Amino acid sequence: MTQISARSNVKGIALMTLGMFSFGSADTIAKFMTGGYHPMQIAGIRQSGLLIGVLLFVLLTRTNPLRTKKPKLQVFRGLCATVSGVLFVVGLRYIPLTDASSIAFVAPFFVTILGAVFLGEYVGVRRIVAITMGFVGTLVIIRPGFDSFHPAYLIVVFSAFLFATRQVVSRSLAGVDSTVTTVAFTAITSVCLLAVVQPFVWKPVAQEDILLFAIYAACSGFGELLVIKALEISQAVVVAPLQYTMIFWTTGYGYLIFGNLPDMFTIIGAGIIVASGLYTLRRTKARVPRVGPF
Repeated sequence: MTQISARSNVKGIALMTLGMFSFGSADTIAKFMTGGYHPMQIAGIRQSGLLIGVLLFVLLTRTNPLRTKKPKLQVFRGLCATVSGVLFVVGLRYIPLTDASSIAFVAPFFVTILGAVFLGEYVGVRRIVAITMGFVGTLVIIRPGFDSFHPAYLIVVFSAFLFATRQVVSRSLAGVDSTVTTVAFTAITSVCLLAVVQPFVWKPVAQEDILLFAIYAACSGFGELLVIKALEISQAVVVAPLQYTMIFWTTGYGYLIFGNLPDMFTIIGAGIIVASGLYTLRRTKARVPRVGPF
């Protein structure tokens, strides 16, 4: 594996943080739209926006983004992205935005595990403890067995696992295919899959919702690009914990738009997950060799 410089890791951290802001904004809009539109339609619009962005890029640069050395892996990433996005929107329909986003924080821990298994990235005992604590935090939020438990919480957990899977796939594609190729395959795969179900779920979009859906698609596409680029230039175990930054955006959006504040269990659980993620990041940075100046 090519050695990754500390400078690249810092850039990756910045890109991942901005990507999480974009995803947090998109998730807020998706939560708002679940009251009037089917999750499949919402996800379809999101991926259609991403595809439009890819087509515009192709027209402007006159490049061919479909040249890939690993077509099956690209399609698999697109499949993971599609199912992950749909499941998360389904979860948003039934549980608070902050709860869903907090549970999604388990994704970086899935990335760490998958990165160790499939990419051979180092995971020590202390990081294993941090991963375990992250899952404990998730259980605190979900509270299985309590009256507040809803099956949608488990749907969001599985969505997070698929989100992590696509991140690890992105890491394995780095250096093989360009960022635009990965985005293009994800967009095409998602649109093709979701187009099959649109005739059964489509509802005419109200005029006042057109601009909001356009912003939603733009935020989703921008976040996708940033995450892919971050994983392309950095180690997965370095940038993955940065997903926790999304809690600040979703909590703020949840209060301003939906009038919801996280309860004590969500705060405690999210705190455990964030602390575990920060510790994982600290341990990883301590082991990353400094190849060049910051």
